[in-house]
Amino acid sequence: MKSYRQGVHILYLSTPWGGGGEVRSFSMKKILWLDDFRNPKDYLNGDYDIVWVKDYEEFCHHIDNNGLPDIICFDHDLGYEKSGYDCAKYPVHYCQQNNLDIPQYDIQSSNVVGKDNIRSLLENWHRVFINK
Repeated sequence: MKSYRQGVHILYLSTPWGGGGEVRSFSMKKILWLDDFRNPKDYLNGDYDIVWVKDYEEFCHHIDNNGLPDIICFDHDLGYEKSGYDCAKYPVHYCQQNNLDIPQYDIQSSNVVGKDNIRSLLENWHRVFINK
């Protein structure tokens, strides 16, 4: 992920409507960072409102109490029974119930198969949503 350029905060994102990712400018976007190991401060620079959750229960609890953030960053292997893929199902269900599209996202997992599974799930809901 990139941090900033000439005073504008930059975050490299995978998007369900993009193809591999794109660069977008943000000002104080809310990021929900799901990772049991990686500290978001080591990967994100700039003025982001970051909430770091480390497992499925914290992830779901945050969405239930705060709604969807602007950006979700997923890890796949969380070291517990539930994975990042299980977590990705939760905002999809939330979007289905509330007639919303998936927020922007990135996947920082080093698990290539898990990363592809999360991306496919999110992209599939996006395709369903835009074709309604």
